[in-house]
Amino acid sequence: MGGGRVMDLYEKLEKVGEGTYGKVYRARERATGKIVALKKTRLPEDDEGVPPTTLREVSLLRMLSIDPHVVRLLDLKQGKNKEGKTILYLVFEYMDTDLRKYIKSFRHKGIMIPSKTVKTLMYQLCKGVAFCHGHGVLHRDLKPHNLLMDMNTMELKIADLGLSRSFTIPLKKYTHEILTLWYRAPEVLLGTTHYSTPVDMWSVGCIFAELVTTQPLFTGDSELQQLLHIFRLLGTPNEEVWPGVSKLANWHEYPQWSPKSLSAVVPNLETSGLDLLSRMLQHDPAKRISAKKAMEHPYFDDLDKTHL
Repeated sequence: MGGGRVMDLYEKLEKVGEGTYGKVYRARERATGKIVALKKTRLPEDDEGVPPTTLREVSLLRMLSIDPHVVRLLDLKQGKNKEGKTILYLVFEYMDTDLRKYIKSFRHKGIMIPSKTVKTLMYQLCKGVAFCHGHGVLHRDLKPHNLLMDMNTMELKIADLGLSRSFTIPLKKYTHEILTLWYRAPEVLLGTTHYSTPVDMWSVGCIFAELVTTQPLFTGDSELQQLLHIFRLLGTPNEEVWPGVSKLANWHEYPQWSPKSLSAVVPNLETSGLDLLSRMLQHDPAKRISAKKAMEHPYFDDLDKTHL
């Protein structure tokens, strides 16, 4: 991890985003001309430089990025800003778009994403998530914005992985745009302290529905609103369908809704797809399908998986 002037090595081309933990630039590596994504992150203050937890996370990220469905971390550079604070630059492969922009382009044109494309993207997403979960890593914030795409090859890759643990200090208060509750699992909204891999599978389900309809599935603007959106569609959970739900920290007495049929909100999805979606959107995390099991679901049977 070299010090020195990071900008002697890379030429910033333009800012492509503002992540929760810092700015992201499209940049060119001066030595090779290669286009990369530079993620600039200020670290939690520690007199010793980069905290060991961060280094552990970065090596984990490096290891995970051997998977074709995780964005590759190419390098890591450490620098100082004007105030002398440690800045970490994560150098990632550059991808030309993300799933949010991709879905939006179809929504604007008023057309649906071809069902074959939805299936290809979903399979890659399940495969990437299965790989991360297989190595004990939760994403915790899967959403279309974090799923990068190559428009030529239709490859999908998971980004913003695993840095949520050591970079616990967001640079500024979340704007609504950055912190979206739309893909957040009900157990997280209800304040569970023990959550695991099913939180990501809930998000995968929300993304699935959005790919099919080009519209987000649950669009709450507060944690309570988000829960009510979920309960209105899937029914209000109780101890029978979700043992322990009424003991969760944020549980209140909610209006009693009975479940609606998913085909009403995702009308243009084949039967096997609706079955898979319903297994992802189970209230009780213990009943939610795993990423590995999802890959084996009949919905994907007619997909040519050789190059995925």
